[in-house]
Amino acid sequence: MRWFLLVLLSSMLAQAESDRAGEFDYYVLALSWTPNWCALEGDARGSDQCDDRHDFGWTLHGLWPQYNRGWPSFCQTSQRPPSRSETAAMADIMGTAGLAWHQWKKHGSCAGLSSNDYYALSRRAYENVNRPEVFRKLQTTVKLPASVVEDAFLQANPDWSADMITITCRNDHIQEARLCLSKELAPVQCGRDVIKDCSLGDALFQPVR
Repeated sequence: MRWFLLVLLSSMLAQAESDRAGEFDYYVLALSWTPNWCALEGDARGSDQCDDRHDFGWTLHGLWPQYNRGWPSFCQTSQRPPSRSETAAMADIMGTAGLAWHQWKKHGSCAGLSSNDYYALSRRAYENVNRPEVFRKLQTTVKLPASVVEDAFLQANPDWSADMITITCRNDHIQEARLCLSKELAPVQCGRDVIKDCSLGDALFQPVR
């Protein structure tokens, strides 16, 4: 038992030592389909993102520093945390200021940037993506292959290839489109632990409210 605890402690210390701000290989830009998130989780939470006065579609979940295998999180950084005004300013593309704060704490702290620069980079990455308009035209919930969502993104962004994007599912719903980007925000090939496409042929897709 003592041997096992020592190995576990050594592994944890090695991981903590490796998660240094600014030391990573590429970014994953995660875009969440808000109506599905609201159906699965947000409505039960009473999230403002799901309020009927909004019409969110693909929102920014986060811009995540990534290793070629694995990812850093909750990094030690000398940068100050974001102000309330900074997080509030991200709500138009992230849904809520609370998500912006959480994404900085877990992922942005590992980017080696100030919170202001990290949010600016996240916004630029989000705005660089052509988000397929076809999904905003849905009137009712549909079932579709996850591959259709990937194909729609590839058609809207012809400079990408299939190994640069992955579609994830959760509880039979389309969850996210995850795009792999260089530190300069150029599309790049995803690592093997990221490129795990949802294989559902009848994933649920909720319409914008």
